[in-house]
Amino acid sequence: MEDDGSSSGKKNNPPACGNLVTILSLDGGGVRGIIAGVILDYLEKQLQELDGKDVRLADYFDVVAGTSTGGLMTAMLTVPDKTGRPHFAAKDIVPFYLEHSPKIFPQPTGLSALLPKLPKLLSGPKYSGKYLRKLLSDLLGETKLNQTLTNIVIPTFDIKKLQPTIFSSYQSLVDPSLDVKVSDICVGTSAAPTFFPPHFFTNEDSQGKKTEFNLVDGAVTANNPTLVAITAVSKQILKNNPDMGKLKPLGFDKFLVISVGMGSAKKEEKYSAKKAAKWGIISWLYDDGSTPILDITMESSRDMIHFHSSVVFAALQSEDKYLRIDNDTLEGDATSMDLATKPNLENLVKIGEKMLTNKVSKMNIDTGVYEHIPENVTNDQELQRFAKILSEERKVRRMRSDTMTKDSSI
Repeated sequence: MEDDGSSSGKKNNPPACGNLVTILSLDGGGVRGIIAGVILDYLEKQLQELDGKDVRLADYFDVVAGTSTGGLMTAMLTVPDKTGRPHFAAKDIVPFYLEHSPKIFPQPTGLSALLPKLPKLLSGPKYSGKYLRKLLSDLLGETKLNQTLTNIVIPTFDIKKLQPTIFSSYQSLVDPSLDVKVSDICVGTSAAPTFFPPHFFTNEDSQGKKTEFNLVDGAVTANNPTLVAITAVSKQILKNNPDMGKLKPLGFDKFLVISVGMGSAKKEEKYSAKKAAKWGIISWLYDDGSTPILDITMESSRDMIHFHSSVVFAALQSEDKYLRIDNDTLEGDATSMDLATKPNLENLVKIGEKMLTNKVSKMNIDTGVYEHIPENVTNDQELQRFAKILSEERKVRRMRSDTMTKDSSI
């Protein structure tokens, strides 16, 4: 099937009707998705104050991208319900995580809680993933990638092909084999090695061609999917997709990006060369309840993509259109991706609320260190500013779309 650059068929008016390309990006991080849920709830409420209680985040973004737990939130925000509106409002995310996380990540009790964890980890994944698979199947049903309310991009990694598999609404038009059930995509992007088993499934397209997938966590590909989303849009610009209007390749000054992280334990300094010098294979996989090789992979991916994005937006003098909200000072239980105890989950809500009032930080592109911007603006204030831009962009698109419709009918 040739890529004819045709419209993705999504309900939102495309960038061609407006002035910007709008992207929402959500990192991976397991139960720490609660932190992002708090941020998204705040942003959606700001948009509702401007445009009415019925609007949803999916109404404002050309692309929602998510990795692992961020992929699950992406589906929640963009998969339609029976009325054709998003299945979940942003305010539903935190309650959803509080209810289901203890069942997705069941904590050992009784005698099993006292037994060493390492022997079990050597014989298979920490969790069976059965509850997560059934939950997603029940919630998302038969909805396929091309049926989401706005374009989505969710990275995974195929261990049989030893290469990333990016599930993109745009690419599914070109490659029908990628138009799979969103529930399968979510299970695949969440299948963190050592935590859950890899996700195998097959897809048969309308031509009868069968494709198999052997997927693990999208964090192996891009724990921060911001650049993956930008690249997906850039490819459409290169292919002259009419939805993109007169946008030019690498015209990132026309991009508006909100990138939400799930927190990090950088300041905790969990590992050192002196300590790791004595490690063998097992210690790289398990150290005092953590999985060092996963931590390192995820942090590297997260920071490199933020670094690249920071450089690009700075080079184009459009830093005011790129917002990264994250926290690199997590400590103790809050650093865990799977500690689904009530105290830890409730603490993550508080961390998310605190992040809203934290001062906006940007990466120093010379040192790689997060620094507060001189203006002392807080994250919630910046989200208010971005909400106004998003609201205005949506109004402009609707007005221009109505004008073009009237012109074409004359």
